[in-house]
Amino acid sequence: MGSIILRIIVNAIAIAITAAILPGIHVTNNDVGTYLIIGIVFGLVNAVVKPIVTLLTCPLVIVSLGLFILVINGLMLMLTAALIPERLTIDGFGWAIIGGIIMGVVGMVMESALGLNKDE
Repeated sequence: MGSIILRIIVNAIAIAITAAILPGIHVTNNDVGTYLIIGIVFGLVNAVVKPIVTLLTCPLVIVSLGLFILVINGLMLMLTAALIPERLTIDGFGWAIIGGIIMGVVGMVMESALGLNKDE
C-alpha cells in the first residue's frame, strides 16, 4: 500500500516538473491536490491502458527498436489530459511526447532514489 502512495506522489512531482519546464503543458491551478489527482489518473492509465496498447502495437515497437514507446507515453499523457481536461491541458501531440519523456526520466530517477524499482 505504501508503494502505491509513493508512486502517486512520484507521478505528481513528475507532472509538476514537466508542467514547469514545458510551455505546452498546463495545470489549471498549482496546488497539491490537483497534482495528486493528476498523479492518480496518470498512474491508473499507465496501469490499465498502457499494457494493452503496448501489446497491440508490439510489432511497431519492435520495428522501431523501442522508440515507439515514446509515442505510447505521449498517448498516455494525452489520455490523462482528456480524462481530466479541467485540471490538465496539453497543446499538442508533440508536447505530449516531450512531456512523456521528461516524466519518464523524472519518474525513473525518483523511483530509483526511493527504492521503488526493487522487486517486492
